[in-house]
Parts: sequence; structure tokens; C-alpha cells
Amino acid sequence: MRPLLAITVFSALVAGHAVAGEAPTSLYELLGSPDGWKINGTLRIRDEAIAGQFRPGPAPQSDHFLSSRTTLFAEYDAASWRVGAEVFDSRGYFQRPNSSVSTTEVNALELGQAYVSFDVGGPESTVTAGRFTMDDGSRRLIARNQFRNTINAFTGVRFDLRGENGAGRLFWTMPQVREPDDPQSIRDNDIRWDRESFDFQFLGGSYTWSQVLGGALEVYGYGLIERDAPRAPTRNRRLFTSGARLFRAPKAAGFDYDIEGIYQTGQERGSTKPTDLTDLDVSASFAHLEAGRTFVAPWSPRVALQYDQGSGDKGKAGRFTRFDTLFGARRGEYGPSSLWGAVQRANLRSPTIRLEVTPNSRWDAFVAYRALWLDSPTDSFASTGVRDAAGRSGRYAGRQIEGRVRYWLIPKAVRLEGGAAWLDKGRFLATAPNAPKDGDSRYGYVDLTFTF
Repeated sequence: MRPLLAITVFSALVAGHAVAGEAPTSLYELLGSPDGWKINGTLRIRDEAIAGQFRPGPAPQSDHFLSSRTTLFAEYDAASWRVGAEVFDSRGYFQRPNSSVSTTEVNALELGQAYVSFDVGGPESTVTAGRFTMDDGSRRLIARNQFRNTINAFTGVRFDLRGENGAGRLFWTMPQVREPDDPQSIRDNDIRWDRESFDFQFLGGSYTWSQVLGGALEVYGYGLIERDAPRAPTRNRRLFTSGARLFRAPKAAGFDYDIEGIYQTGQERGSTKPTDLTDLDVSASFAHLEAGRTFVAPWSPRVALQYDQGSGDKGKAGRFTRFDTLFGARRGEYGPSSLWGAVQRANLRSPTIRLEVTPNSRWDAFVAYRALWLDSPTDSFASTGVRDAAGRSGRYAGRQIEGRVRYWLIPKAVRLEGGAAWLDKGRFLATAPNAPKDGDSRYGYVDLTFTF
């Protein structure tokens, strides 16, 4: 608990400076506010712990993890063209042997972005080439990660178009595969350049129309092509993912909604074993339904009802029906990732009720209750790795209750965040053949983020 104590003490010192009215100077200002430049960075320190593991062995029954994530971004804007770069540094400490910590938490000193961007026929159309990050649509399939300690990035070409009534995007990329990926190198925070290759390609496009039924309509299609590379066996995924989303953003004294449907087809293999050469036909799907209302009342409460359903593999000969969330983010809907992350968009049927409050511009909070069922009783549940191939453990996985509070110690400069989650294991997570017998799972974290 010493790292947690250190963060708490440091937060108190920062808060003292904030009360005294001492605002920090940004890196851009320290460098003399040079014309045409954007220069900024972040530093986040997080302490987290889990008890009552939901993952099968060899993951430890309880684990503790201290992580840091530093980013440094610079871009020069010459009006019609831009050149930029960003360094990511994601490190971890104190995790136990056989920890679930992986390349999603540790990726030391990586040039995540290095690109040139130029306007084509005006500022409404832009071409970007090089290494870059992306957020697209709901971020359920493509996201620049925020809570997760490492960040998805891509190498390729992207075309963005903005108009009066909508915006579109086309892209071809090679996703960056984080290195190193062996447990010892991860524990040592070894520095190794991430790799990309033509053996792993991701391409597609999307378009969003504004002012549709009081909100917006988005349609998209993405292709993923993956082949075995030297020393890197894969499932040889060749997936096409198409979807549509109708949504209205939350606003004061109004209703909002988010309806998204996704279908996935193509081929992939059942495992990464070199001897597995059988291509399975993919037919998978995901749906998200959400309706919310923000009330005119103290703390601006918003209440939302949600339902998520992601297909699981039914075990049919020659077919694979488990949904693949590609490069999407999970934290906004399913709880913290890192040592937690029990829920994802695969083999899931889950209704949720969520309450959010925003008392003022400095702090916000939410609490969510989520019930959990399996879509297929013979597939592993969500991202837990727990499975009953015979289907005798039923479909009820349990319920998850989580909450989060965020507070700006210094507005736009230093933010303190804390959260907790509890997984009340249902019949499936308690009795499946490989389910840990450690009781309910509990998790908590606190982090401090500096923006400079």
C-alpha cells in the first residue's frame, strides 16, 4: 500500500497548491509559445489491486500493480500541412509472478505517432500518412485508449472528409503489435520497437450524417487481414465487420439514445497452433441499446438503461460465432481494464442501469449495476477465460457493480481519479470446471494525471 499512500500524500500537496491559487505553467509556455506549434504531454500514475481472481490459473488469487503512462506530443502546423510525433511510455511495477499484466499495460518508450498530414482541396479534406492513433464512432471497434495503460496505434494512410452535414473517413493501416510480449521482458519494462507488417492489415471506412432523427447516423465497414508471421502464429483472421449506429448525445433536460448493431463475417482458425490449418466460417454479431435522460436538478443527474449482447461461439462444425471487438475500448461501458476487465463484447448478454452525476465542472461520478449472462453456455465467458465445454454450468455469470469519482485538483492540469468494482459470481463463474474457487472478485484503483 506504500504507492497508494504516496499518491494520496502527493495529491494533498497538489491540492494545497491549487487552493493557494498556484497554477502550473504548461510545457508549451515554458518553451516560449512558439508560433505554429502544439506541444503537450501527460503523466499518469495509477495504483490498483484485485482480490478474488476471476481468471483461471496461473493468475494469482490477488495481485497489485503500480503503473505509469507518459505521453509527449508535438505538431507543427503550416496551415495547409502538418507534421507531428508522439512518444508513449507505459511501464508497470510490483505485479506478482504469473500476473495477468501483459502488453495491454506495459510498452516502454515507443514512438506511437510520427506522421505528416496535408489538406486536399481545402481544410475540409485531409490526408495523413505515417504512424497515428484513431478514434472512430462509438469507439467500440476503433479507439485511442484512455483508461488502459497502453495505446492502440497504426501505420498507414488515412483520409478524413468534413462537410456541413457529416464527416467521413477512409483508411488503410498496419496495426502496431506491441513488443516485447514475453512475461519476463514485461516485468523488466524492456524497451523494444513495436512491429508492423503486411501480414497484419486493417482497413475500412465510415461516414456519419448529422441531424438524423434528432441525432446522428453512422455507417461503417472494416476489414482485418491477418497471417502467420515468423515466430508469431495467429488465428489467420480474415474478417469483415459492418455496422450502423443511431445516436443522440446526452444534454441537459433531454433524452439521449445510442443504438448500434454490428455483424461480422469472414474466416479464421480455431486456435494459434501451427498444426491448426482449418479455416472456420465466421458469423458473429453485437448489439448495444441505450436510453438515458439528464434531469434539471442539483448535480445534473443522468439515468441510463443499457443492454449489450455479443455472440459467443456455439461450437458448430466448421463455424465460428464469437464476436471480435477488434481495437475497441471497454472502460466506458464495462468497467476498468488492466487487472480487472472481466466483461467484454463477446459471449455476453447484459442489461445495465447507470447513474451519473456532475455537480460542477471540477468533479463527476457514476455508479453502474450490470447483470451478466452468457450468450453460449459452452464458450468462455467474456474475457474471463472461464469455460464449461459441456454447458452444464448454465448461463448466469453473476453481477458487477462499479463506481468512479474524478476531481480536478487543478482545472485542466491535475486530476485525481478513483474507482472500485465488485463481481458477485453467479453459478457459471462459481462452478465451471476451470473457475477459480476464490469467492467474489473485488478491485480498486486510484490514479493521478498531470496534463502539461
